[in-house]
Amino acid sequence: MKQTSDIGIEKKVASESADKLNVLLANYSVFYQNVRGSHWNIKGEKFFTLHVKFEELYTDLQLKIDEIAERILTLGHSPQHNYSEYLKSSTVKETKEVKDGNKCVKQIVDGLSVLIDLQRDLLKLSSEEDDEGTNALMSDYIREQEKLIWMYNAFLGV
Repeated sequence: MKQTSDIGIEKKVASESADKLNVLLANYSVFYQNVRGSHWNIKGEKFFTLHVKFEELYTDLQLKIDEIAERILTLGHSPQHNYSEYLKSSTVKETKEVKDGNKCVKQIVDGLSVLIDLQRDLLKLSSEEDDEGTNALMSDYIREQEKLIWMYNAFLGV
C-alpha cells in the first residue's frame, strides 16, 4: 500500500517533487539576484527602458520564489534558504556583466531558458503523478517565460 501525504500525493513522489522544486528554487534565487544586479547597474542609452523592465522581472521572480517555497512546504518538505546551497545546485551562475544592456538581456534569456527546462521536467513528473498543484504552477510559469524569451529576443533583434 502506497503512503500518501495529507494532500493525497504519494510520499515518495512528494519527496522527489520537493527535491526538484528545491533545485528550481536555487536557480530562481540566483537568477533573481542577477536581474537585480542588472537593474541596479545598467548604463547607457537603454537605461530607461531596461531599468524598468528589469524591475518588473525581478518583482515577478520574487513572487515565484515565494510560490515555489510554499509549494515545497505544501508537499510536506522544507525549502532551502541558504545562498551557499543555492550556488551548489544552481545551473544558473552568478553574472559578472551587469552594465551592458544587450549582454544583460542575453543573460536573462539564457537564465529563463534554464528555468523553463527545469520546469518542463517538473511538469512531466507532476503530470505523471497527478500532482495538479505543481503541474499548474509549472505550466503557468512556462507559458509566461516563453513569451518573455520571445520579447527579450525581439529587443535583441534575434
